[in-house]
Amino acid sequence: MELLLGPSRLLRRQPLFTFFLISLLLSTSHGDVGTASQYSPPYLPTTCYDNDASQFPPNNLFAAAGDGIWDNGASCGREYLVRCISASVAGSCQPDQTIQVKIVDYAFSTPIPPSASGTTIILSETAFGIIANSSATSINIEFQQV
Repeated sequence: MELLLGPSRLLRRQPLFTFFLISLLLSTSHGDVGTASQYSPPYLPTTCYDNDASQFPPNNLFAAAGDGIWDNGASCGREYLVRCISASVAGSCQPDQTIQVKIVDYAFSTPIPPSASGTTIILSETAFGIIANSSATSINIEFQQV
C-alpha cells in the first residue's frame, strides 16, 4: 500500500502519525511522579488538626505531606489518588491498586519517623499496605490531587 501512495503522500502523512504517537505517550501519564514511604501509629497529634481523632477517614487511608506538596500547610485536607509504579525490590507494588488518601500531617512532624526520609508523601500503614508490600521502605508513585 505504501508503494502505491508514493513518497510525497507518505511524507504528508508522517506528521499526523508522529502527532498521534506523541499524544498516545502523553495520555498515559495522569499525574505527578514521586516517592512514598510509610509511618506507624501513634498518628496523633498532627500538624493539620492537632489531637482531633475525627480528622482520620474511617478507612484509615491518610498521609503526611512531604516538602514537595506541603505548600506551607495548604495541603491539609487535600486528597490525592496514589498508585505504586515501581520499587527497588521487584514485586513490591500491588498491581492495579490506586488509593485515595487525605493529607492530615506534615512529614517532618510525625510522632514516629517514616520508613524513609525525604519522600513526597508518607502513607499510613493501611494505605501503604494496599498499594505495596509493607516490607518495602520506599516506593515510586504516581499521584494526582483530586
